[in-house]
Amino acid sequence: KALLLLKKKRYQEQLLDRTENQISNLERMVQDIEFTQIEMKVIEGLKIGNECLNKMHQVMSIEEVERIIGETQDAVEYQRQIDEILAGSLTQEDEDAILEELNAITQEQMELPEVPSEPLPEKIPEASPVKNRPKPELVAAS
Repeated sequence: KALLLLKKKRYQEQLLDRTENQISNLERMVQDIEFTQIEMKVIEGLKIGNECLNKMHQVMSIEEVERIIGETQDAVEYQRQIDEILAGSLTQEDEDAILEELNAITQEQMELPEVPSEPLPEKIPEASPVKNRPKPELVAAS
């Protein structure tokens, strides 16, 4: 009877080991499936991103980008020249002439219109109805 109980115990231990192995295999498979799903989402995102980039490349050519960059550099150079002229290229004679012109302008008698002496009427603002504008909808890029 003891031998039979030992055999039964041994059989149940083996059965338990096999069950634990199967459970760990199932858990590993579930993790692999979840990881594969994440990989699929990443690949789909990369695919959509690639399609968007291709559409952008069709809209803008390299020549167009180079033209825009060239125009921007020209504008920066022009602005730099203006800054140099304004910053330091005025001589003392130019500054003296500018100050004389400013003094002449400020000492000139300017004719201003006459201001009415009567008090202004008090106006009560009317309540204007508030218009509800529909909010613009955002459209996803495709």
